[in-house]
Amino acid sequence: MRVAVVGHVEWVDFVAVDHVPSAGEIVHAEGSWAEPAGSGAGAAVQLARLAGGGSFFTALGDDVLGTRSQSRLAELGVAVHAARRSEPTRRAFTFLDASAERTITTLGERLEPHGADQLPWAALAEADAVYFTAGDADAARYARAARVLVGTPRGAQALANVPLDALVYSASDEDERSAAETLIPPPSLLVATDGASGGSWRSSRGISGRWTSALPPGPVVDQYGAGDCFAAGLTFGLGSGLSTADAIALAARCGAWCASGRGPYEGQLRTP
Repeated sequence: MRVAVVGHVEWVDFVAVDHVPSAGEIVHAEGSWAEPAGSGAGAAVQLARLAGGGSFFTALGDDVLGTRSQSRLAELGVAVHAARRSEPTRRAFTFLDASAERTITTLGERLEPHGADQLPWAALAEADAVYFTAGDADAARYARAARVLVGTPRGAQALANVPLDALVYSASDEDERSAAETLIPPPSLLVATDGASGGSWRSSRGISGRWTSALPPGPVVDQYGAGDCFAAGLTFGLGSGLSTADAIALAARCGAWCASGRGPYEGQLRTP
C-alpha cells in the first residue's frame, strides 16, 4: 500500500489534569509532554503504521519547532515533504482531563501546503490512497491523482470541484455537517462520526447504514486524535479495496485503539 496525507501539523503541548480549570482556578498537572500533532500529522502516523510507511505533504515554519516536528515524525515512520514558511510553526495547548476528554487552544495561523511548493507532488499519482486535511486548490488537485481520495470539511474550500471518494465529518459539529452536505460535487461516500455511539454513512447511490463504536483494547484514557485515526483507517481500508462496511469497521478500530493510549500515537493500531 502506498499512502499519503496532504495537510497540516501543529506542535502541541499536552497537559494531563484532573479537570479543566474554571476561570481563576489553579490546577496541578499530573504530567506533560509535547508532540507534533493535529489532524494531518496524526493521520499520517496512523496510515504509516497500517501500511508500513507513508508520506506527509505539509508546510512548516522555518524555525526550531518546524525542524523538531519533521524529525519526530520521521522517527514515527513518516516521510515528511515539507515546504518551509517564514511564519512560525503553529502551536497548540491541550488539556487532557480525567474523563479522557481533550480541550484544545490553537496558537497562530495554520500553515498549509500549496501546489506551487517545490514538493514531489507527482508521487501522489502513484498512491493507492490519500487523506487531505489542508492545502490550497492546486494541492487538492494533486491529491486527486491518487486512486482513492478521502477528505475532511477542514479542507472543504480547497476541495470544491474535486471529486472525493469519501468525506469524514463529525455529526455533532454544525459547521462540518453543513460543509459536508453542501460540497460540490457531492462525495461518493459521506461518513458522519458520532463519538461513542458510532456513526452513519450514506453513498451517492442512495445506500446508507450505521455502525457501532469498536471496543478498545483497554480503558479509554485520551480521546485526542481518535477522529484523525478513524479517518486514516477509513482511507487505508478504502485504498485496500475493502467494502464500505469493512473499511468503516477498520476505521472504528483505529479510533478506539488511539483512545486507549496517552497522546496521539501511544495507542495507535499497528496491524490492519
